[in-house]
Amino acid sequence: MNSQTTPIPSSRPFANTLETYLGPWTKAEVRHLLRRTTFGAVGRDVDIFAGQTMNQTLDQVLIFDPEPSPPLNHYNSDELHDPKVAFGQTWIHDLHSENPDITSARVVSMKSWWVERMLRQSSTLHEKLTFFWHNHLATQSWEVFWPNLSYRHYQLLRSSAYGNFRQLVKLITIDPLMLLYLNGAANNRFAPDENYSRELQELFTIGKGPNAQFTESDVQEAARVLTGHTIDWETGSYYFNPDWHDDGDKHFSDFYHQTIIIGKTGEDGRNELDALLDMIFDNNEVALFVVRKLYRFFVYHEISPEVEATVIAPLATIFRDSNYEIMPVLRALFSSAHFYDSSLRGAMIKSPLDFMIGFWRTFGVKMPSQASEQNRDEIRRSMMWSMTNMGLQVLDPPNVAGWPAYHQIPQYDKHWITTNTITNRAVVTDSFIYWGFWSQNILTNVNLLDHIKTFNTQAEPGPLVDDLVELHLGLPVSEQVKNRMVAILLTGQSNASYWTNAWFDYLDDSSNEMKRSIVETRARVLFQYLLQLSEYHLT
Repeated sequence: MNSQTTPIPSSRPFANTLETYLGPWTKAEVRHLLRRTTFGAVGRDVDIFAGQTMNQTLDQVLIFDPEPSPPLNHYNSDELHDPKVAFGQTWIHDLHSENPDITSARVVSMKSWWVERMLRQSSTLHEKLTFFWHNHLATQSWEVFWPNLSYRHYQLLRSSAYGNFRQLVKLITIDPLMLLYLNGAANNRFAPDENYSRELQELFTIGKGPNAQFTESDVQEAARVLTGHTIDWETGSYYFNPDWHDDGDKHFSDFYHQTIIIGKTGEDGRNELDALLDMIFDNNEVALFVVRKLYRFFVYHEISPEVEATVIAPLATIFRDSNYEIMPVLRALFSSAHFYDSSLRGAMIKSPLDFMIGFWRTFGVKMPSQASEQNRDEIRRSMMWSMTNMGLQVLDPPNVAGWPAYHQIPQYDKHWITTNTITNRAVVTDSFIYWGFWSQNILTNVNLLDHIKTFNTQAEPGPLVDDLVELHLGLPVSEQVKNRMVAILLTGQSNASYWTNAWFDYLDDSSNEMKRSIVETRARVLFQYLLQLSEYHLT
């Protein structure tokens, strides 16, 4: 990568307040908001929101996307045929396939379908917030290998994304995918399994900070509370088995104020889960831990003592005071002066999702006009595998802790960039620009000239470069870098009219291959240069 910017320092001065942002509301602020809350800022959305107020923009960003149609069978082929589900029909109602190859195809279909959801998202936080919860309450689709349950799990995360966190944790606790993934389905009074009990406290609610003083005994007692919550293997549905439940009293440590959860028998045993969650959520650490996770995902990985005191703690208070509703926290964060602090813009490295999905959305990449539904699915699958080569496989984080970029000290988002992944990123963008993005039977191209047409400055090399830098790069670049980009458009000529004349010649006769080639060749070199700048990988 080329770079003309200085590295982000480890300690930076921030606007140390959660008070409402009252500064100018321009395209710069809108781009920052959309880069963090969606997968890639889209130029037309930036233009629309810059003409509104911040509150009007947030009203749009913080809404539900429409309910998506379910994933379909686009995997039937000469080599693989699903005898139960026809091509173009959904497989989500067929609970079991005796053929593991069909089950694998459905797992991939689920992943491809979520990629499509991200590509087709409107300008809302909904899909990215769903991904946040997927990372926070992590499961692995290949590990469980039951795609119907992966679909139901996704729908649970999506429908609960803006809602009540305590309720979400309750539903996740009895979610069949999670019950299988962390052995909850096998947890019974004869052999209590501590796996989910541990992660419930350590990764999902309390965390592992210095003030998270729950004990091994707390893990063991919580596991006893959770005995009997299992699944029906025929239907894949949750049910409570009273015969498996430990109906003895459960005693917790000083960290939980020596709470005793009174054992219950029969069907009443399931109600101990509510008592357990009441005990956990009564602890102040829950709000602090979850708010820190939100902050590191949407704002910046480093939380200084000052930020802890002036941003995290007030957000946690909002969270607790709203009975763990997530929307008030999001609204306060995304309307805060702190969020729009200039030193936080471009301070995070793009995830593979931000990189790949963001490229498609910001450049307005379209599926090839001749692509069949099967071709379109092949393209999405190719995108999915490309992102896997960059370090992120959709629906399959490396473990229950989620992707290291969101939690692992001290690297955090630097995990996304290695010698392999940065090369794979460049291969993808170069492919789009010069010969097309490869999938099984078709190539997908980006129309660079149509993208340039979206800018009012399209015929003016200097102003056009300024606009491209602002839309695509996470940080400003030096005049030297921008002059290099202008020189590419001018092919070394000093007169700006060289590009202007060539551009208008192309517009006047766009079917003329020679006139098109003159501007397209320069555009390709320009965008290859821009997309390999370090600043392109920042958001």
